[in-house]
Amino acid sequence: MIFVHGFFTSGFLLWCLILIMNYMKQFLTKWFDNTQSQLQLLDNPDAIDWTRIIPFIAIHLACLFVFVVGFSWTAFMVCLFTYVIRMFSITAFYHRYFSHKTFKTSRLVQFIFAAIGATATQRGPIWWAAHHRHHHIHADSEHDTHSPKHGFWHSHLKWFLMKKNFPTKSQYVNDLKKYPELNFIDRFDILFPILLAVALYVLGGYLQQTQPQLNTSGWQLVIWGYFISTVLLSHITYCINSLAHVFGFRTYATKDDSRNNFLLAILTMGEGWHNNHHCCPGSVKQGFKWWQLDLSYYVLFVMNKLGLIWDLKYPNQTVLNKKAIRSSS
Repeated sequence: MIFVHGFFTSGFLLWCLILIMNYMKQFLTKWFDNTQSQLQLLDNPDAIDWTRIIPFIAIHLACLFVFVVGFSWTAFMVCLFTYVIRMFSITAFYHRYFSHKTFKTSRLVQFIFAAIGATATQRGPIWWAAHHRHHHIHADSEHDTHSPKHGFWHSHLKWFLMKKNFPTKSQYVNDLKKYPELNFIDRFDILFPILLAVALYVLGGYLQQTQPQLNTSGWQLVIWGYFISTVLLSHITYCINSLAHVFGFRTYATKDDSRNNFLLAILTMGEGWHNNHHCCPGSVKQGFKWWQLDLSYYVLFVMNKLGLIWDLKYPNQTVLNKKAIRSSS
């Protein structure tokens, strides 16, 4: 009897273990493989996708570990670097290149900045471009996915946490879907932030061993270089949706409520000249006046001189004159 009881107990525990492992496999597959996630979004499309929001919340909470790992100027500089390089990848490539084709480049450069952009944890370049192209078609109308007319928090972050906005709007990005490497990044976009965090941990551990005077460590670089940098990068990027259609000034008459905002332009390396952008979305530069700082364009200008990008498109002066609603210095 003892043998029989032990046999059934072991069998029951094994069955439970198999169920748990199968559930974890499905959960992890859904989280890592976007094609699996999209198969389960037909039910209640307006609901929040908790599979995605839990990691999103966790990224924010992880910043609190700064009180554990402490501060060092090394970590601060790494944080600044990962912010700038990823912001540039989002603004110059995800936005101006993938979404609007304002210049041309090689597949290698295209892939490099698509991968760097994916480390910003804002999904892949195809998904990003598809939603942005949809935004320009329906800007500030009832069909605009992230218009402030739907509410601040909706336009700031709720929209991309909803199940219905998780799939890629493929009809807008047939030109991008022909590249297998971009499809790979889109499908497994979560791998790239993980690779960045691992690289930062390895770098921090190496510096701790070889350059102890820098007062850093693996976990310190992960917290500052990934978590804090990502949260800052994310919310400042989101502000283009939630604030740049509300606060600022309008120089050109567009069919939307886009605004130019100097502070956002500085923080986003040029994206804050949003009314300019909606006036001429196909322009590689968004700061049309000499005083309108557009750091992303300055880098693209240098890349053009180095032969890394070419065929840059500029604003049409005739269109600017036609749409101008007031003089500006």
